[in-house]
Amino acid sequence: MKERIFIKESIQHLEAKEFIRKKFSNAEISEIDIKRTPVGTRIVIHTTRPGMIIGHAGSNIDSLTKELEKNFDIKNPQIDVQRVNNPDLDAHIIAQKIADAIEKGVNYKRVGNFYISRIMDAGAIGCEIVLSGKFSGERGRVARFLSGYLKKCGDTSDKLVEKAFAVATPKLGNVGVTVSIMLKPIKPILNPAKSDKSDVKSEPVKPAEQEAATEKAGEAKENSSGEEKSEKIEKKSKESKPNKKKAQTEKKK
Repeated sequence: MKERIFIKESIQHLEAKEFIRKKFSNAEISEIDIKRTPVGTRIVIHTTRPGMIIGHAGSNIDSLTKELEKNFDIKNPQIDVQRVNNPDLDAHIIAQKIADAIEKGVNYKRVGNFYISRIMDAGAIGCEIVLSGKFSGERGRVARFLSGYLKKCGDTSDKLVEKAFAVATPKLGNVGVTVSIMLKPIKPILNPAKSDKSDVKSEPVKPAEQEAATEKAGEAKENSSGEEKSEKIEKKSKESKPNKKKAQTEKKK
């Protein structure tokens, strides 16, 4: 029974996201996050035009909360609108713009090359745009536009690659738009002392240099041992001289 409840809630959330996108189609919405909280349901809308969603004195948000409660059975929705700082690096916004351009009749090659160069100029490591559908005839085709370096699998692709999908509906038929953008990773800040130590590299020692070093060490040990022996002999000679003098004085007496 619990699984059915979770499935029902996820379907309601998907329908609510589609409803918000259709209602504010001109607002360039990127992502919509819906999460349950102990107080109610928190809805975060990321967009490049927050004023269109908020409305005059929050009128659009008030009407949206009432519609979500009535049509989708979302309890106490709390809507938060956030601005997207760099829309050229947002895969959702780029995919929607490409779909709108194809619906208006712009050539698909021109659209793909234009947005590829725009994404790379914004600072992405790599990007890919895939268009599949009927562009200029009855037969469907696939057009792929690539630039830079893009990971297709692995942990780096999950963390750094942002993917989005949109559908264009021109007269000939539907066209699918898939956009993948690889962003720059955030590097950790290192301590200056540690970084200086890591920069110092130890050069490999050659065998001839090793032999010379061992010979010098052996000579130094021999010299030190010879000096120690001479010091011991001198001490013994000094100790023996006063003993001889004492013996001579005793004989005279």
